[in-house]
Amino acid sequence: MIISKTPLRISFFGGGSDYPIWYKNYDGEVISTTINKNIYISYKILQDFYKHKFRIIYSKIENVKKITEISHSVVRSALAHYKINNGAEIHYNSDLPSRAGVGSSSSFVVGFLNILNAIQKMKVNKELLFAQSDHFERKILRENVGSQDQYAAVYGGFNNIFFKKEKIFHKKINIEFNNKKKLNENLILLYTGNQRIASDIAKNYIHKLRNTKKNTIFKILECVKECKKILKSKKINEFGKLMHESWLFKKELSNLISNTAIDEMYYNGIKAGALGGKILGAGGGGFMLFYVEKDKQNFFLRKMNKFLKIDFKFSDQGSEIVYNDEF
Repeated sequence: MIISKTPLRISFFGGGSDYPIWYKNYDGEVISTTINKNIYISYKILQDFYKHKFRIIYSKIENVKKITEISHSVVRSALAHYKINNGAEIHYNSDLPSRAGVGSSSSFVVGFLNILNAIQKMKVNKELLFAQSDHFERKILRENVGSQDQYAAVYGGFNNIFFKKEKIFHKKINIEFNNKKKLNENLILLYTGNQRIASDIAKNYIHKLRNTKKNTIFKILECVKECKKILKSKKINEFGKLMHESWLFKKELSNLISNTAIDEMYYNGIKAGALGGKILGAGGGGFMLFYVEKDKQNFFLRKMNKFLKIDFKFSDQGSEIVYNDEF
């Protein structure tokens, strides 16, 4: 059996500028962090004892004889693309629900490709794993995705990720310990209860990024610059106010990013004491992140008690193979 562990992420500022349609023409950058919530994928070769050749276990259980019969698009496409035809049992587990804005789709791709590289005894560095994952999602699966989620999942950590025409790279953000601790303590993650397919929402607006939404992306990128100043200052609460400003810009990209329920949740969160917040990922549902000063959190959580709160901490670890006794 071989098992991969891949982190989920929270993206703070710069979302939208990580789509190739943008950064092939203009520079982009985001600030994000991986968190101590992960997805786990296990892969075990099946002997010829069973009627099925492949068993895939996630929210469904699939028992099939051929790769082409597999419903899970990533598993089917990746096995076919890498020409891996030995029988296998594949399990997927996650600390958080999928389709919720924390990068689970890209983390699954990264974690699964990490396993397939190990099966083929390929020693792949982080740069190549990112390139494989980014290419696979956009060119093989043809998803409407940016490049930040795969990058975060591969490298891990609290990063400033830069997207240039021909190059993607990152710089670790070195935050003074007390600032980082306070920031983590003041962020509250609530689940809206609704899942959505990010690619379906993104396709509504990514083709507009270079023209009608260009000025909005530039305003979002100004928030990235401001964030870096705040993280170096003693005024960490300004981070929350900047989240509010950036959220208003993000909503300008598409009317599918928010809806009546999300707007009401956000309004109630601000009314309950949050300095700012945002829906994570492409929008439309999933998780909402709020910035709430510690002394106001008890009141905030009482007012927002209909939503599930998820405790989390920033993490530094990217995708890794945590167990391998077969390959």
